[in-house]
Amino acid sequence: MFIPLHDANNLKHIRLQYVTLALIGINVLVFLAVNLDLVSGAFEAAVFSFGYIPAVVNDFVELPAGRMVIPEEFSLISYAFLHNDFMHLASNMLFLWVFGDNVEDALGHFRYLVFYLLCAVAGALAHGFLQPASTAPLIGASGAISGVIGAYLILHPKVRIWVLAFGRIPLRLPAAVPLLFWIAYQLAAVFMFPEEQVSWGAHVGGFAAGAVLVFLLKRRGVPLFDRAIVLPDAVEIAQPPPLPDSAAKPESVPWGRG
Repeated sequence: MFIPLHDANNLKHIRLQYVTLALIGINVLVFLAVNLDLVSGAFEAAVFSFGYIPAVVNDFVELPAGRMVIPEEFSLISYAFLHNDFMHLASNMLFLWVFGDNVEDALGHFRYLVFYLLCAVAGALAHGFLQPASTAPLIGASGAISGVIGAYLILHPKVRIWVLAFGRIPLRLPAAVPLLFWIAYQLAAVFMFPEEQVSWGAHVGGFAAGAVLVFLLKRRGVPLFDRAIVLPDAVEIAQPPPLPDSAAKPESVPWGRG
């Protein structure tokens, strides 16, 4: 697989991606509050109270009264702010850090936040569609992050990004190469690894939602598929005025040097 490291893709419409930074901050703070086990049983309680459980939302089972903290439908969003361990959190936040700023730039702050939450919902719904009677809580921002990846692929497939191939080989590739490979792997994994404790369906659902929503929510005039990559302006060198006939030397006509 490819681990994204950096994309040299400057912001064009906003000065700071503060929604992306806020989302990263909230995820980290929730992780610290829940996963450090400062209160005994806090992680388990949070997972069952705020994680997305398809069997509960689909009314196959009911949560115990003490775990019913929020309306069950709200878990379609709240699950996306919980993570199982540090690597789960770090991998999701790395993808959000690399790709989120340019998607926020293309959509604008408020619409980007709406976009992110809708992708989280889409990821949960896709997971629930594939496993409608599952009683295992779904947690993690992967559905929302997959939506960000889908939008980035539509916006900037030609922008070159630095990645670690197979976790150790640094490469600079067009974004379309690692991102298309990533979604192809997710689609294959839905059928190849259905028993793994990874919701491949949430990844695919979030990705599809992001690829569609970017068409609806992007700023007016923002190009898709890198159709307007800005190149350095050409420098026009004005032709100097003609020399007097007496000074003209055809073999050494003077020109300015850039």
